[in-house]
Amino acid sequence: MAGLLATRQASRRVYIVNDSVTNHTLGFSKIFAIGLPERTDKRDALALTSALTGFHVEFVDGVRGESIPDQAVPFRVDRKALLETNLGSWRGHMNVIRRIVEENIESALILEDDMDWDVRLKTQLKQIAKGARHFMSPGKAPSSPYGDSWDVLWLGHCGEIFPEVLPENEGKPKHPKYTILNDQTVPPFGKVTGLVDFAQYPEFTRWVHVSGGPICSFAYAVSQAGARKVLFDLSIDHLGGPFDNALAGLCRDGASGNLDGLQAKCLTVTPPVFFHHRAKGPITSDSDIQAITNTDMREKGTTENIRWSARNNLKNMMLGLEIESQF
Repeated sequence: MAGLLATRQASRRVYIVNDSVTNHTLGFSKIFAIGLPERTDKRDALALTSALTGFHVEFVDGVRGESIPDQAVPFRVDRKALLETNLGSWRGHMNVIRRIVEENIESALILEDDMDWDVRLKTQLKQIAKGARHFMSPGKAPSSPYGDSWDVLWLGHCGEIFPEVLPENEGKPKHPKYTILNDQTVPPFGKVTGLVDFAQYPEFTRWVHVSGGPICSFAYAVSQAGARKVLFDLSIDHLGGPFDNALAGLCRDGASGNLDGLQAKCLTVTPPVFFHHRAKGPITSDSDIQAITNTDMREKGTTENIRWSARNNLKNMMLGLEIESQF
């Protein structure tokens, strides 16, 4: 079950729905995955996982911060405070964003190279696309299955809040939320993680909502208009911190209704449908950005917020065996 908590009447929409979320690019024009080229372990896993779940990823090389000259560092950035790893991560994302602008790509999904998702991803995306379309202006026929009213569509993050809890939005009308009830791909209470107090809502609930400021840029889509705003705000004009925080700041400013800003229109899916996979093996391999000193060995991979982990079911999918649930 799903519904829009707002005043617009969905029954007035008479356009034909573009149902291309099940195609090899999940309804976007392109899917890019960013990662350091030497992390072939991550590329091998992502290539196989995406192939087995029915979509194609194009890999884009990440960037080492040390390779970026001072002249190319954005305004207001102290590279020592930002750290070289965060600087390189930012440039890797910006290279993809710039390509989207240069090639006039209508929309693109951008993944970090250690992503995991539910085996039922395409089923999830049908509901998410339906939710995203409800934020469109009435009567306009969308060219994308996700609608045409967003700049950034945040599908994977560490956690997110609803914009009405932010201090700058106090006393303002709440933004609408599209609510998906009884979503059996959502983890149960005690297993679902994030910044929302999920216990205040019915178990197995997912939302498509206006972004308040997500943490982590695990997986996000940009429209052509959105890519142009990101390129300006996070490179040409200035950079307000690590890439994910800066992108969240652009979205947060848009949610506040700041007419002097870029008025970015960002939507988020909470709980997310993409999340960072912690692979079996040495824990020190988990991140190429943060230094990890834990020398323990992980015997089995794990992913938060994903019930039927595609990464943990690679063999089962290849052999046609029953899919195993994490929770």
